[in-house]
Amino acid sequence: MSKIIYTRTDEAPLMATYSLLPIISAYAAKAGVEMETSDISLAGRIIAQFPERLTDEQRGADALTELGQLAEAPTANIIKLPNISASVPQLKAAIVELQALGYDIPDYPESPSSDEEKDFAARYDRVKGSAVNPVLRQGNSDRRAPGAVKAYAKAHPHSMGTWNPDSQTDVSTMGHDDFRSNEKSVTIPAADVLRIEHTAADGTVTVLKDKLPVLEGEIIDATFLSAAKLEEFLASQIEAAKASGVLFSVHLKATMMKVSDPIIFGHVVKTFFKPVFDSYGADLAAAGLSANDGLAAILAGLDALPNGAEIRSAFDAAIAAGPKLAMVNSDKGITNLHVPSDVIVDASMPAMIRIGGHMWGPDGAEADTLAVIPDSSYASVYKTAIDDCKAHGKLDPATMGTVPNVGLMAQAAEEYGSHNKTFEIAAPGTVRVLNSAGETLIEHEVEAGDIWRACQTKHAPIINWIELAVSRARLSGMPAIFWLDETRAHDAELIKKIDAHLPTLDTEGLDLSILAPAEATQKSLDRIRKGEDTISVTGNVLRDYLTDLFPILEVGTSAKMLSIVPLMAGGGLFETGAGGSAPKHVQQLAAEDYLRWDSLGEFFALAASFEHLAQHEGNAKAQVLADTLDRATGTFLNEDRSPGRRLGTIDNRGSHFYLALYWAQELAKQSDDAELAAAFAPLAETLAGDEEAIVAELIAVQGSAVDLGGYYRPDDAKASAVMRPSATFNRTIDAF
Repeated sequence: MSKIIYTRTDEAPLMATYSLLPIISAYAAKAGVEMETSDISLAGRIIAQFPERLTDEQRGADALTELGQLAEAPTANIIKLPNISASVPQLKAAIVELQALGYDIPDYPESPSSDEEKDFAARYDRVKGSAVNPVLRQGNSDRRAPGAVKAYAKAHPHSMGTWNPDSQTDVSTMGHDDFRSNEKSVTIPAADVLRIEHTAADGTVTVLKDKLPVLEGEIIDATFLSAAKLEEFLASQIEAAKASGVLFSVHLKATMMKVSDPIIFGHVVKTFFKPVFDSYGADLAAAGLSANDGLAAILAGLDALPNGAEIRSAFDAAIAAGPKLAMVNSDKGITNLHVPSDVIVDASMPAMIRIGGHMWGPDGAEADTLAVIPDSSYASVYKTAIDDCKAHGKLDPATMGTVPNVGLMAQAAEEYGSHNKTFEIAAPGTVRVLNSAGETLIEHEVEAGDIWRACQTKHAPIINWIELAVSRARLSGMPAIFWLDETRAHDAELIKKIDAHLPTLDTEGLDLSILAPAEATQKSLDRIRKGEDTISVTGNVLRDYLTDLFPILEVGTSAKMLSIVPLMAGGGLFETGAGGSAPKHVQQLAAEDYLRWDSLGEFFALAASFEHLAQHEGNAKAQVLADTLDRATGTFLNEDRSPGRRLGTIDNRGSHFYLALYWAQELAKQSDDAELAAAFAPLAETLAGDEEAIVAELIAVQGSAVDLGGYYRPDDAKASAVMRPSATFNRTIDAF
């Protein structure tokens, strides 16, 4: 029997799974395909780290490790839903919930000192941040808007905010003394084992990373960001925002870049509230309240301090004295500085651009904004887009072209933040990357507090990425631009490999070019304004940024993207869009029994997964499932069956019913497999006949609070009951 692994993840995608997976499993079984689940949720990952502390009933398999091994096998077929890339506050919240549920897991050690605490910290480090993607992504990324989604967006264009040519919205970035400007890069001539060490001014040597294995042809980068220059920059931008009267906002990636960006976020908090930290910094530190965790965590801990009320007043005074802060939720007073994982650059910047260069202010109104992106590596992408909109106005989804992406990410290529090779420097000195012969490959002079990091990109994934770009350019007929800057150290090494490998490939008639990110952004925007399409071929971080930026502008969301990862071993990983795990949707579900999550990404990933089975295992029925699902999804879009935006309309559960109806109807009338047609004809008739009753049952439950049994670890029975409220629909699917 063929098998597809369907991942259990977190938040809105997990809630949707309770409703959608029973439908998928029933339909797939008719084609001899088994749907098997694998728990890679944040809670599941935590539980897997502490088996010796748990009962037999509580223990869970280390599903992430198992899936990582499967991803390196030619038989892999994995549908990967969005998961929480846990920031420290999210990790702590999940730990507290699991402890309340009776799991004997330890607290997260902020500053581990004993061997036991260091062991706990190491285990939690394997869980937090971008723990999942580097393990599963054993191939490069092919992400694009499906034809049906693009056609729907053109026929039903989403709203776009109007741009004022005199808009004061802008992007500010360091441009010097940052990761971009300090980067050094080398290509390793032969397999080796490297070492990273810090030599202090007094000669003390500290090994930061021992035994770092590298392969022949691998690219090693290292860089640092100056803490002192960062604070100077931030102070100047806070003053600039106040002087111009615009909102102040910071845009980082504190989840995936889970060491560097939380530290940078902490510098923003400390700089914005400098008078508070000057006066009370010692008190906050003694209480374990860290700026890196954001303002919300600090405020929540003030009640335990004897002078907590005094400190709270100081924070209030600093907010009143500073520039207006961009808000995550103005009704609840949640600012851009409250939680490091609330404002993520790849989601927040496209949203700002889409609504006319605005964010929400403390008064609940939209306003021009100074977007602070400290590192200058890719800040120019957003600045170019903003400047283009100021000059030419908003983009038109009804006519604009598309920018699909081929992204370099296989085998942890350019992994976000290189968290296992990122360090906050303890003392002035020199950080060196040494080979096994003791020779220095890269070195930097650093000061205390600087953030130093390295990353690695193996040769084989780079070659695969180049070939995938050429293949997509030929199959699509689109020009392809490699977004690389020859003046940046890492990019220069990539360009050498492109120049060496392209001549070995059939590129006749293809339009291939290499442009720095700002120029590539401008050319892509020029083309999409004319309705022309352009493939972006990028490294890992830009892949993440662009697969939100262009989809949000083109089709209104990145959750509707087709995301295929052809695994280098021959298997397939199918990702369900780039929409994140949508915590706000779960909050609404708990409060109102209404889930706005759109599962369209799951539909596209499932069709691609079935097609992969057909091609690699010769399962003809799986191909019929794929073809009919594609047609059903087209009907789903044309009939506008995506979740509505208000109570009384169908939500995620209703959208699943309509997908089941349209898919059954397509299967019943297809002529490629008479057995499947005969099996699905009665189901299609029953679902159509019960449509009114089923929709009524699904809508009737809306409006009241529900008990899911947990946020990070929902109770399966309670969550399933919430997400399958139609007895009529359930009887039909379960019987089928």
